[in-house]
Amino acid sequence: MRRHDLIVVGAGTGNALIDARFAHLDVAIVSAGPFGGTCLNAGCVPSKMLAATADVADAVREAGRHDVDAELRSIRWPDVRNRVFGRLDTVSEDGEKGRRVSDGITVYRGRARFTGDRRLRVETQDGPVEVGADRVVVAAGGRPVIPPVVTESGLPYETSDTIMRTEAPPGRLVVLGGGYVAAELAHVFHSAGSHVTVVEHQDRLLGQQDESVSEAFTDAMRARWDLRLGRELTGVSGEPGNLLLTLDDGTELRADTLLVAVGRRPNGDLLDLDQAGIDTGEDGRIAVDAQLRTSAQGVWALGDVCTPVPLKHVANREAEVVAHNLLHPGEERTMSYEAVPSAVFTRPQIAQVGLTEQGAREQGLDYVAALHRYADVAYGWALEDSEGFCKVLADRQTGRLLGAHLLGPQAASLLQPLVVALSTGMTARELALGPFWIHPALTEVVANALRDLVTEER
Repeated sequence: MRRHDLIVVGAGTGNALIDARFAHLDVAIVSAGPFGGTCLNAGCVPSKMLAATADVADAVREAGRHDVDAELRSIRWPDVRNRVFGRLDTVSEDGEKGRRVSDGITVYRGRARFTGDRRLRVETQDGPVEVGADRVVVAAGGRPVIPPVVTESGLPYETSDTIMRTEAPPGRLVVLGGGYVAAELAHVFHSAGSHVTVVEHQDRLLGQQDESVSEAFTDAMRARWDLRLGRELTGVSGEPGNLLLTLDDGTELRADTLLVAVGRRPNGDLLDLDQAGIDTGEDGRIAVDAQLRTSAQGVWALGDVCTPVPLKHVANREAEVVAHNLLHPGEERTMSYEAVPSAVFTRPQIAQVGLTEQGAREQGLDYVAALHRYADVAYGWALEDSEGFCKVLADRQTGRLLGAHLLGPQAASLLQPLVVALSTGMTARELALGPFWIHPALTEVVANALRDLVTEER
């Protein structure tokens, strides 16, 4: 058995964990998939590159509202796809090559399973390899959830891992799911020319967002996608390229392609964690403490395999915590999940941090809420925007911000000052009246929502 000082299982954020501070150690990186993980190869980065392209196409289609006569001739999908993945595949390949020529780092490509205390068996192309280490970091990521009704049909389907590399946009695309992955990819393929039908068991799209955002987004998408809300998929039949999808109300849908986007699950069940004494929760996530240590001595975990918030920027912060704790035993840092922001790169764009209004009600909080529309600020006029808004919530007694939600252009960027405020405990009054806000920048929609909130507090 080959021994190392440290083994990292996973080459996504796990690979990013290893920097010059670890040069004195013998490190192994084990990965079944390409370097860069889900984010680089099948998630955050390619989906946003495609979404940006879709936004350009939609801007051309909507140019008339600015009195500009423009016509979209086509989206050259093969060229778009090759531009996106030609770049990202090179980054992934170069990342692996760089590790392979680094002193003190060994790369094992293959599926890993624990065989004992900090011991693993890796199924490489050259045969199985047994490895062990003083310390192990599990960063094995997650994968799409596929309902039995789909797998048992034996017919082909796509997931977020595969559909972005498709040869051409489907003529008829059915998207199963109504969360952020489903919404972003529906946006991409609708803009690319697909007829999109979304099947979602909840009554609204993006049901985990604030109710005002979810309702507004659902209403906006009714004009673009065929929405089948409150429905379940009960049957898949037909043949490849001509699928017949049956819903629980008896409705039948024809599709060239079925995209399954109902959620993701951690990959811990693929690792034989019990062999190493690593505990998991009922949802399959590896259980970790505040320092991201598992139940097994000398084993840490980070990213989608364990985190309660499976987002790349969260995994990056977890990697920072684990790296410090590996290098500074006895001086460990803790991981905090307070004020974690997120965004959905659809059109309109969505961003949020903190509590939703329904969450505040469920907790019985004494809160105030205010909503300010893009249409009521000068740059909103410039954009001719009629649907965007910023919504903020604060504690009625202290004025401390509890949550913030944006729907509209630049939402992900406009959210950031609100993230800072929630992270530092600022009140709505302090943020609204303390700093200058540029006029007539779109940030005024945030400033005015905060001012409205201050008025509501009185």
